[in-house]
Amino acid sequence: MSATSLERVLDVRNLRVFYGAIEALNGVSLHLDEGEIVTLIGANGAGKSTTLRAIMGLVPAADGEIFFHGRPTRDVPTHKLVRDGLILVPEGRAIFANLSVRENLEMGAYSRRDGKGIAESFEKVYAIFPRLKERASQTGGTLSGGEQQMLAIGRALMSAPKVLLLDEPSLGLAPILVHAIFEAIEAIHREGTPVLLVEQNAMAALKHSNRAYVLETGTVALEGSSAEVLANPKVKEAYLGE
Repeated sequence: MSATSLERVLDVRNLRVFYGAIEALNGVSLHLDEGEIVTLIGANGAGKSTTLRAIMGLVPAADGEIFFHGRPTRDVPTHKLVRDGLILVPEGRAIFANLSVRENLEMGAYSRRDGKGIAESFEKVYAIFPRLKERASQTGGTLSGGEQQMLAIGRALMSAPKVLLLDEPSLGLAPILVHAIFEAIEAIHREGTPVLLVEQNAMAALKHSNRAYVLETGTVALEGSSAEVLANPKVKEAYLGE
Protein backbone atom coordinates (compact mmCIF):
# COMPACT_ATOMS: atom_id res chain seq x y z
CA MET A 1 0.00 0.00 0.00
CA SER A 2 1.44 3.36 -0.99
CA ALA A 3 1.68 6.23 1.46
CA THR A 4 -0.80 8.23 -0.61
CA SER A 5 -3.53 5.60 -0.19
CA LEU A 6 -3.32 5.37 3.59
CA GLU A 7 -6.46 6.44 5.40
CA ARG A 8 -6.13 9.43 7.71
CA VAL A 9 -7.58 8.08 10.94
CA LEU A 10 -7.01 11.17 13.08
CA ASP A 11 -6.71 14.77 11.91
CA VAL A 12 -6.18 17.70 14.28
CA ARG A 13 -6.27 21.20 12.78
CA ASN A 14 -5.31 24.46 14.47
CA LEU A 15 -6.26 23.26 17.95
CA ARG A 16 -6.37 25.90 20.69
CA VAL A 17 -6.93 25.13 24.38
CA PHE A 18 -6.96 27.44 27.39
CA TYR A 19 -6.67 26.74 31.09
CA GLY A 20 -8.25 29.90 32.42
CA ALA A 21 -6.24 32.74 30.91
CA ILE A 22 -3.30 30.47 30.04
CA GLU A 23 -3.11 29.31 26.45
CA ALA A 24 -1.96 25.68 26.61
CA LEU A 25 -2.25 24.95 22.88
CA ASN A 26 -1.86 27.59 20.20
CA GLY A 27 -2.82 26.24 16.79
CA VAL A 28 -1.59 22.65 17.03
CA SER A 29 -2.06 20.63 13.84
CA LEU A 30 -1.12 16.98 13.45
CA HIS A 31 -2.37 13.81 11.85
CA LEU A 32 -2.18 10.04 12.21
CA ASP A 33 -2.58 7.70 9.25
CA GLU A 34 -3.49 4.03 9.13
CA GLY A 35 -0.46 1.86 9.88
CA GLU A 36 1.51 4.54 11.73
CA ILE A 37 3.03 5.15 15.12
CA VAL A 38 3.34 8.91 15.55
CA THR A 39 5.03 10.43 18.58
CA LEU A 40 4.77 13.81 20.27
CA ILE A 41 7.86 14.90 22.17
CA GLY A 42 8.63 18.07 24.05
CA ALA A 43 9.53 19.48 27.45
CA ASN A 44 7.22 19.36 30.46
CA GLY A 45 4.41 21.85 29.95
CA ALA A 46 4.76 21.90 26.17
CA GLY A 47 1.17 20.73 25.68
CA LYS A 48 1.63 17.05 24.85
CA SER A 49 -0.84 15.58 27.35
CA THR A 50 -3.25 18.46 26.77
CA THR A 51 -3.29 17.56 23.07
CA LEU A 52 -4.37 13.99 23.86
CA ARG A 53 -6.95 15.14 26.41
CA ALA A 54 -8.41 17.62 23.91
CA ILE A 55 -8.63 14.92 21.24
CA MET A 56 -10.62 12.81 23.71
CA GLY A 57 -12.89 15.71 24.67
CA LEU A 58 -11.62 15.70 28.26
CA VAL A 59 -10.66 19.37 27.99
CA PRO A 60 -12.64 21.76 25.79
CA ALA A 61 -11.09 23.20 22.65
CA ALA A 62 -11.46 26.95 22.21
CA ASP A 63 -10.84 26.69 18.48
CA GLY A 64 -9.78 24.23 15.81
CA GLU A 65 -11.12 20.98 14.39
CA ILE A 66 -10.62 17.32 15.22
CA PHE A 67 -11.61 14.51 12.85
CA PHE A 68 -11.69 10.80 13.70
CA HIS A 69 -11.99 8.64 10.57
CA GLY A 70 -13.18 11.75 8.75
CA ARG A 71 -15.94 12.64 11.24
CA PRO A 72 -15.78 15.82 13.35
CA THR A 73 -15.56 15.05 17.06
CA ARG A 74 -15.49 18.34 18.93
CA ASP A 75 -19.15 18.02 19.97
CA VAL A 76 -19.05 14.26 20.55
CA PRO A 77 -19.01 13.15 24.23
CA THR A 78 -15.93 11.25 25.38
CA HIS A 79 -17.86 8.04 26.13
CA LYS A 80 -19.13 7.95 22.54
CA LEU A 81 -15.60 8.43 21.18
CA VAL A 82 -14.52 5.47 23.32
CA ARG A 83 -17.39 3.38 22.01
CA ASP A 84 -16.33 4.32 18.46
CA GLY A 85 -12.79 3.06 19.13
CA LEU A 86 -10.78 6.16 20.12
CA ILE A 87 -9.02 4.98 23.28
CA LEU A 88 -6.64 6.81 25.65
CA VAL A 89 -4.25 5.18 28.11
CA PRO A 90 -3.75 8.07 30.53
CA GLU A 91 -0.57 9.09 32.28
CA GLY A 92 -0.53 7.49 35.71
CA ARG A 93 -2.20 4.25 34.51
CA ALA A 94 -5.43 4.71 36.54
CA ILE A 95 -6.01 1.00 37.03
CA PHE A 96 -8.56 -0.34 39.52
CA ALA A 97 -6.29 -1.26 42.43
CA ASN A 98 -8.86 -3.41 44.27
CA LEU A 99 -9.91 -5.43 41.22
CA SER A 100 -8.05 -8.42 39.86
CA VAL A 101 -6.04 -8.23 36.66
CA ARG A 102 -8.79 -10.10 34.81
CA GLU A 103 -11.49 -7.83 36.25
CA ASN A 104 -9.49 -4.76 35.16
CA LEU A 105 -9.32 -6.19 31.66
CA GLU A 106 -13.05 -6.94 31.70
CA MET A 107 -13.66 -3.26 32.52
CA GLY A 108 -11.99 -2.37 29.25
CA ALA A 109 -14.64 -4.37 27.40
CA TYR A 110 -17.64 -2.99 29.34
CA SER A 111 -19.28 -1.47 26.24
CA ARG A 112 -18.84 -4.59 24.08
CA ARG A 113 -21.43 -7.31 23.60
CA ASP A 114 -19.51 -9.63 21.26
CA GLY A 115 -18.56 -12.54 23.52
CA LYS A 116 -16.38 -14.25 20.92
CA GLY A 117 -14.57 -11.01 20.13
CA ILE A 118 -13.97 -10.32 23.81
CA ALA A 119 -12.49 -13.79 24.25
CA GLU A 120 -10.20 -13.14 21.27
CA SER A 121 -9.15 -9.81 22.81
CA PHE A 122 -8.22 -11.60 26.04
CA GLU A 123 -6.00 -13.96 24.07
CA LYS A 124 -4.42 -11.06 22.19
CA VAL A 125 -3.69 -9.18 25.44
CA TYR A 126 -2.23 -12.29 27.08
CA ALA A 127 -0.07 -12.95 23.99
CA ILE A 128 1.37 -9.42 24.13
CA PHE A 129 1.64 -9.40 27.95
CA PRO A 130 2.16 -12.98 29.19
CA ARG A 131 2.83 -11.61 32.67
CA LEU A 132 -0.81 -10.48 32.91
CA LYS A 133 -1.99 -14.02 32.24
CA GLU A 134 0.28 -15.27 35.02
CA ARG A 135 -1.22 -12.69 37.39
CA ALA A 136 -4.84 -12.84 36.21
CA SER A 137 -6.23 -13.37 39.73
CA GLN A 138 -3.87 -10.92 41.45
CA THR A 139 -5.24 -7.50 42.45
CA GLY A 140 -4.04 -4.58 40.35
CA GLY A 141 -2.69 -2.65 43.32
CA THR A 142 -0.18 -5.39 44.13
CA LEU A 143 1.45 -5.27 40.67
CA SER A 144 4.76 -3.55 39.99
CA GLY A 145 4.76 -0.24 38.13
CA GLY A 146 5.68 -1.94 34.88
CA GLU A 147 2.98 -4.56 35.30
CA GLN A 148 0.42 -1.85 36.04
CA GLN A 149 1.41 -0.10 32.81
CA MET A 150 0.97 -3.38 30.94
CA LEU A 151 -2.45 -3.73 32.56
CA ALA A 152 -3.46 -0.19 31.59
CA ILE A 153 -2.51 -0.85 27.96
CA GLY A 154 -4.12 -4.29 28.04
CA ARG A 155 -7.36 -2.82 29.39
CA ALA A 156 -7.35 -0.34 26.49
CA LEU A 157 -6.87 -3.18 24.01
CA MET A 158 -9.96 -4.88 25.45
CA SER A 159 -11.95 -1.94 24.03
CA ALA A 160 -10.95 -3.03 20.50
CA PRO A 161 -9.37 0.35 19.70
CA LYS A 162 -9.33 1.74 16.19
CA VAL A 163 -6.81 4.34 17.38
CA LEU A 164 -4.74 4.08 20.56
CA LEU A 165 -3.50 7.21 22.37
CA LEU A 166 -0.71 6.55 24.87
CA ASP A 167 0.30 9.20 27.41
CA GLU A 168 3.78 8.66 28.90
CA PRO A 169 3.72 4.84 28.92
CA SER A 170 7.34 4.52 30.08
CA LEU A 171 7.23 7.15 32.84
CA GLY A 172 8.96 5.99 36.02
CA LEU A 173 9.85 2.53 34.70
CA ALA A 174 13.21 0.78 34.88
CA PRO A 175 15.07 0.56 31.52
CA ILE A 176 14.33 -3.16 31.03
CA LEU A 177 10.60 -2.48 31.48
CA VAL A 178 10.76 0.53 29.16
CA HIS A 179 12.08 -1.84 26.50
CA ALA A 180 9.25 -4.30 27.20
CA ILE A 181 6.60 -1.58 26.91
CA PHE A 182 7.95 -0.36 23.57
CA GLU A 183 8.13 -3.93 22.30
CA ALA A 184 4.45 -4.22 23.22
CA ILE A 185 3.62 -0.98 21.39
CA GLU A 186 5.34 -2.39 18.30
CA ALA A 187 3.29 -5.59 18.64
CA ILE A 188 0.05 -3.62 18.92
CA HIS A 189 1.05 -1.67 15.83
CA ARG A 190 1.78 -4.87 13.89
CA GLU A 191 -1.70 -6.10 14.80
CA GLY A 192 -3.04 -3.11 12.86
CA THR A 193 -3.80 -0.43 15.47
CA PRO A 194 -2.46 3.07 14.73
CA VAL A 195 -0.81 4.67 17.77
CA LEU A 196 -0.38 8.31 18.81
CA LEU A 197 2.28 8.36 21.50
CA VAL A 198 3.23 11.07 24.00
CA GLU A 199 6.57 10.24 25.56
CA GLN A 200 9.30 11.93 27.62
CA ASN A 201 11.82 9.29 26.56
CA ALA A 202 12.48 10.96 23.23
CA MET A 203 15.14 8.51 22.06
CA ALA A 204 12.92 5.46 22.57
CA ALA A 205 9.88 7.20 21.11
CA LEU A 206 11.71 8.27 17.97
CA LYS A 207 13.22 4.83 17.46
CA HIS A 208 9.79 3.17 17.70
CA SER A 209 7.72 5.53 15.55
CA ASN A 210 7.24 6.50 11.92
CA ARG A 211 6.77 10.24 12.29
CA ALA A 212 7.19 12.81 15.05
CA TYR A 213 6.06 16.24 16.17
CA VAL A 214 8.04 18.40 18.58
CA LEU A 215 5.86 20.64 20.74
CA GLU A 216 7.20 23.80 22.34
CA THR A 217 4.96 25.97 24.54
CA GLY A 218 1.77 24.83 22.84
CA THR A 219 2.88 24.97 19.23
CA VAL A 220 4.39 22.50 16.76
CA ALA A 221 8.03 23.59 16.43
CA LEU A 222 9.16 20.72 14.23
CA GLU A 223 7.66 17.75 12.38
CA GLY A 224 8.92 15.07 10.04
CA SER A 225 9.88 11.45 9.85
CA SER A 226 11.20 10.11 13.15
CA ALA A 227 14.61 9.61 11.55
CA GLU A 228 14.70 13.25 10.43
CA VAL A 229 13.65 14.52 13.85
CA LEU A 230 16.16 12.22 15.55
CA ALA A 231 18.94 13.66 13.37
CA ASN A 232 17.96 17.30 14.01
CA PRO A 233 20.76 19.09 15.94
CA LYS A 234 18.31 21.10 18.08
CA VAL A 235 16.41 17.93 19.04
CA LYS A 236 19.68 16.18 19.89
CA GLU A 237 20.72 19.03 22.13
CA ALA A 238 17.37 19.63 23.82
CA TYR A 239 16.00 16.10 24.26
CA LEU A 240 18.78 13.59 23.69
CA GLY A 241 21.58 15.19 25.70
CA GLU A 242 23.93 15.44 22.73
